[in-house]
Amino acid sequence: MAGTKEVKRRIKSVTSTQKITKAMELVAASKMKRAVASTLASRLYAEYSWEVLTSINKNIEEITHPLFVEREVKNILLVLITSNRGLCGSYNVQIIKKALGLLKDQGANLDVITIGRKGDLAMRRLGKKVLASFFELPDRIAISDVVPISKLLIDEYSLGRYDRILIAYTDFISSLRQVSNLKQLLPVSRADLKELIDSHLEAGLPDGSPTSKSRKINYLVEGDKEKLIGSLADKLTRMQIYQMLLESNASEQSARMVAMKNASDASKDMIDDLSLVFNKARQANITREISEISAGMASVS
Repeated sequence: MAGTKEVKRRIKSVTSTQKITKAMELVAASKMKRAVASTLASRLYAEYSWEVLTSINKNIEEITHPLFVEREVKNILLVLITSNRGLCGSYNVQIIKKALGLLKDQGANLDVITIGRKGDLAMRRLGKKVLASFFELPDRIAISDVVPISKLLIDEYSLGRYDRILIAYTDFISSLRQVSNLKQLLPVSRADLKELIDSHLEAGLPDGSPTSKSRKINYLVEGDKEKLIGSLADKLTRMQIYQMLLESNASEQSARMVAMKNASDASKDMIDDLSLVFNKARQANITREISEISAGMASVS
């Protein structure tokens, strides 16, 4: 009976674990639904932003705003977006691996700003200089939560302390697919901006969409165009950071939901296997006891 007791104890332990993983799966699914809704809504806003930028595309070559100025790359600042907690599959592993690849490839001095505890721990273990850390961002991120981060990045680049600012984040594709990505935030490249605007307009947006070619608007600009471009550049930088945080948050919750579902399914399979072992062991004990009773009766008679 000692064997069956041990198996029964393990079944009880795995069942308790399954209840926890199932609860975490449901919580992650709820958070994912909200995060995906926010991400998609933000993407729509970004499309309107591109519409405004398209209208001033002809004047991009004349821009002298500091955020558009390209310098010789000597110092690079990397913004690494990860999660505060684990149990989200390969979400953190993939984006940290992306950052490690950058560390190997770059010959320039590279410092880091971390958003999320997992990335912060990884960078500090590697001995990298962490300029700032942000751990307390809410699940429902608002644009106001991004202001301190965007101001820090814009100031660091405008003051010339860093010649390039990159962001490592995770693009949300679907609940089953998230892709780690590395994007240059600053400087805002004129060529890249023009190419991005043109590709956005030629990307096959559905007919009648707000940003389709048919709705292209020529804006009348009064006042200082340079000041307008600078204001748009600041807002676009902030919007990009906000969008990347939303993408990463949706990716994190999706990865956690899938990881917990896989854990729950694995627990169920383990319980089935242990139940089979338990039933076999119990049947063996019953058979042995019957044999012992039969042998005792035979010896008496």
